[in-house]
Amino acid sequence: MANSAPASVWRNPIHFLAFGLGSGAAPKAPGTFGTLAAIPFFIFFLQGLEPLHYFGALVVTSVIGIYLCGKTSKDLGVHDHSGIVWDEFVGFWITMWLAPTGWLYILLGFVLFRLFDILKPWPISWIDKHVHGGFGIMLDDILAGLMSFVVLQALVTFVL
Repeated sequence: MANSAPASVWRNPIHFLAFGLGSGAAPKAPGTFGTLAAIPFFIFFLQGLEPLHYFGALVVTSVIGIYLCGKTSKDLGVHDHSGIVWDEFVGFWITMWLAPTGWLYILLGFVLFRLFDILKPWPISWIDKHVHGGFGIMLDDILAGLMSFVVLQALVTFVL
């Protein structure tokens, strides 16, 4: 199914942010493109932060995301439009909290987050179906990010 991004993505700053600076307007796999677009922000703005500051950034971007995703979803009249990818940004950033520096970890974090976000194991699948609005849009990706974070940290600790 092709993603059809509304024209408002390019005119409305809230929609533009919710659509991940336009990355969610990709015709196919907008969630994957959104996650890819989150990587430079991780590298240049988050990766070097102290853990507590990084955690604070996660809280702030999550709260902002609840508003952005909820408002955009309401404006478009579609719950969780596939092009809304701010939640993928935050989910990936959660995955990468405390990760070692390097492309191997970025790649692993990307793959893990996409797997959890696409497969939606319980309780992600339940939340995706039953929790609505901006909070629901964000929460399933926050959980996917947390699950990916745990797996990545386990790999770093016990395997790599």
